[in-house]
Amino acid sequence: MKWFKRSKRGINTETKDKKEVKEGLWYKCPQCKTMVSMEEHRDNLKVCTCGQHEKYNSQEYFELFFDNKEFTELFFELKSVDPLEFVDTKPYGDRLVATIKKTGLNDALTSAHGKIDGLDLVVASMNFEFIGGSMGSVVGEKIARSIDYCIENGYPLMIISKSGGARMMEAAYSLMQMAKTSAKLTQLSDAKLPYISFLTDPTTGGVTASFAMLGDVNIAEPGALIGFAGPRVIKETIGRDLPEGFQRSEFVLEHGFLDYIVHRKDLKTKLSQQLRMFKN
Repeated sequence: MKWFKRSKRGINTETKDKKEVKEGLWYKCPQCKTMVSMEEHRDNLKVCTCGQHEKYNSQEYFELFFDNKEFTELFFELKSVDPLEFVDTKPYGDRLVATIKKTGLNDALTSAHGKIDGLDLVVASMNFEFIGGSMGSVVGEKIARSIDYCIENGYPLMIISKSGGARMMEAAYSLMQMAKTSAKLTQLSDAKLPYISFLTDPTTGGVTASFAMLGDVNIAEPGALIGFAGPRVIKETIGRDLPEGFQRSEFVLEHGFLDYIVHRKDLKTKLSQQLRMFKN
């Protein structure tokens, strides 16, 4: 039985009558599904009331903990090239040009020098929006030059990791950065300068297998995915279900691979305390 009968076929509206709806006005938490305005979300440092930490970019981290939001970007002129003329769904060279235009970034890592509560610190922060924060030759070179800058000036170093791993488009050039960055961190250690490794969501692949886990202090944000292979790959390989929270920062801390976990709102205070401990 039909309760309603359509008297007209379709509803016609002119495009000019349609109201424009602005995008990006609301944020929906992927964890608890709570929806808040983007303004409120930003005011809360992109952290949901349930504790879910949304990704922060380099600029946001720098403004969060550098005094007066003042810092000097280092080695910004470095850009990746395409020595292998790699092609997958599109040429790597074209992908680089498009990503630089879209993000306004030159590569997947930004280095800067500033002060935290009056204490000097060099920070190398990865940019996930640049090809998944993948580690290519420029990422390794920027880390190497940041370490040289620290040694030259006697500054401590912090690296903020946020990456899907090595950049496949650069093949061996990318994998070489694992050894390169690890060797440079040895030089930083020989100079008696501290290195703080800050792991955020996600920190995986070759980044985890090199500089991300080599800090004098390894810290992480709540709920960050930290591991070499991802949980899906591991599950398919071993054919078993994984423990709840597997590879999340809380799980990693429990198994001794982290020193502590820090909420974003407490990050500057904790960093200041850590730097003063090193200084003393």
